[in-house]
This record gives sequence, C-alpha cells and structure tokens, in this order.
Amino acid sequence: MWEKRFAQEGYLFGTEPVPFLLKHAALFEAGQSVLSIAEGEGRNGVHLAKRGLEVTGVEFAPSAVAKAQKLAAENGTSPTFIQSDLFEWDWPNEAYDITLGLFFQFVGPAQRDILWRNMLAATKPGGLVMIHGYTPKQLDFGTGGPPFVENMYTAQDFDEIFAGCDILAREEYEAEQRSGSAHVGLSALLDFIARKPD
Repeated sequence: MWEKRFAQEGYLFGTEPVPFLLKHAALFEAGQSVLSIAEGEGRNGVHLAKRGLEVTGVEFAPSAVAKAQKLAAENGTSPTFIQSDLFEWDWPNEAYDITLGLFFQFVGPAQRDILWRNMLAATKPGGLVMIHGYTPKQLDFGTGGPPFVENMYTAQDFDEIFAGCDILAREEYEAEQRSGSAHVGLSALLDFIARKPD
C-alpha cells in the first residue's frame, strides 16, 4: 500500500518537516547522530541534516527512499537512507544520540511495542527517544492517519517500555497540521520524549 502511495508524482506529505521537529528544535544539536524510522520521503531527515545532524533514515517503500535521496541532493545534504522492513532490519545497539519516530502508526500495539523496544535499545545511554503521532481522538477529525483506533497513542501506552527513563515530554494536544496533501487540518496529537538512563 505504501509503495503505491509513494510512487505517485510529487511528495505525498510535502517537503517541510513535521512541526514537532520545530517545536522541539532545542533538543537537536549539530553533530548528533539520529535514527529516523519510517522516514518516508525524507522531509524530516533532510531538515535535520541541514542543521548539521548525522541522520540515518529507514523506510520500507523504495519509491519513498528514491524521493528522499532526491530531496537530500536538492538541499545539498547527505543523510543515509536505508530501504528495509523495520521488522527485518538489523537494528544496531546503543548507536544513536536520538531515535525518532514520527507518525509511524501503521501497526497495532503488539508490533508497535517491538518497534519502541528496538528504538530504546538503539539509543545511546543518556540519549533521547522521540515519538510523535495521533491520539484516538484523531478518528473524529479524519485529517490523516489510519482509521484504526488501536494504532493510535495514549499517554499511558508508554508506561511499561519506558519505565526508568526520564520523561521530558508526554503531551496530548490539538493543533493544525499541513503536510502535503495527506495530513491537512486540525489534528489530535501526542508528543513523547524520554531520556535513556546513563
């Protein structure tokens, strides 16, 4: 499904970064290593690379990876984009200063928890796990995301896996989103940021 969507002309989600990255810009510093999962067409990875971060983006859809590479070249940046299924990829251990997951709500709770555990394991001690997505109320807005309530996030969903981490943000809120033609309008959002223990 995703390959079919990304294979269409143009950038499905646009070329500007998710507003979450601008909201929390102070947490990103030049020279940091970042893993961005389900990177899509590269808008977030390219934005961070332009700020001097060392970005690795993993994405399943070949067409999205090709667009990401094109966007990076157009912006004079060189993030690394890897085409892989996240459930088959050989995740590194304690390798990144920040692991980032933005709107990767294509799986239910069981598979989501696997990805969250892998993100935490891939984060260096003292590093950050940053997750951003929709809450169940998003189904009332219908302005993006999957039509499955079980794929949405609540603040309590993070309790078990991130127990022991220093929670820097766990906020549910509503805000306007405008990302290409796919995410447009008032949205029900959640920001989660945790610092892995040293």
